[in-house]
Amino acid sequence: MPNTATAIDPRITYTNMHPPRHDLVAEVLSGFNQPQKTLSPKFFYDEQGSQLFEAITEQPEYYPTRSERMVLRNKAGEIADHLGPDATLIEPGCGSCEKVRLLLDVLQPAHYLAMDISADFLLNSAGEVAQAFPDLDIQAVCADFSQLDKLPLPDSSGRRVVFFPGSTLGNFSPAMAQRFLSAVRHLVGDDGGLLIGVDRHKDTRILDAAYNDQAGVTAAFNLNALTHLNRILPADFDTNRFSHRAFYNTDARRIEMHLRSECDQMVHCAGEAITFREGETIHSENSYKYTHDQFDRLARTTGFRVESEWSDAQSLFSVYFCRAMPL
Repeated sequence: MPNTATAIDPRITYTNMHPPRHDLVAEVLSGFNQPQKTLSPKFFYDEQGSQLFEAITEQPEYYPTRSERMVLRNKAGEIADHLGPDATLIEPGCGSCEKVRLLLDVLQPAHYLAMDISADFLLNSAGEVAQAFPDLDIQAVCADFSQLDKLPLPDSSGRRVVFFPGSTLGNFSPAMAQRFLSAVRHLVGDDGGLLIGVDRHKDTRILDAAYNDQAGVTAAFNLNALTHLNRILPADFDTNRFSHRAFYNTDARRIEMHLRSECDQMVHCAGEAITFREGETIHSENSYKYTHDQFDRLARTTGFRVESEWSDAQSLFSVYFCRAMPL
């Protein structure tokens, strides 16, 4: 059962649904025992990783956040018209809650449910929202994306709308994206909606630069996943023996991030020995890019209809409002 308690700010109700440690260990070891070693992007997000990701969004090469902010600021009124009054706004992977704060004055939802895998970062972020919007009913839920069907939703007659900014959808494979949006459709119900940020397919040079910033923040973010594993498994990764690699896979239309072993080595993870050859990688993240037609098809196959699309001046990034269709 979820563990519910009042968080630091008494206006926030906190529910801890963080997956059990043994589930996380099994997931990591399963990924490391594949021919191409893999690691879920959720392991980026301890408190340090969450802070590093916020730093990434401020790098000059990283266009998605600037582009999306522009859209949300400029189109907040139109977005509010789509959501309607007294909505319940649900934000999986809320991070710093910075983007939702651009909208709350205009949207004026009855409830806001912030969900993130990093409990400390979640509580800090939700606390800042509570201070800025003292009359807003706020729930903070520590959970991962697989737990949408278990969220403790408030009683409300308003429309449920999932807010999923930041092109996080791109972290999912096409099959996983379909499963996730189908779960969102089930969560919001027949009268619900989806407000989602989607990164668009574009010139390879722009994409490669965005994930290889000159300041090395993305590299530090990628490597921090190993530090996180050292603490939670535990493991004995030496981050000096790994390096960051990111590139655009044109055929798959996705950025791939990898952690490259710089030597032959053995790492102990939760008591299991994992060997790495020099040059072998852990595939730590994908970021798929979409054309309008690709996203429109995905929305329709998962029970949504694209009602509006807004883009920045350079057409680098899109924000969509999708209405639930009858199932």
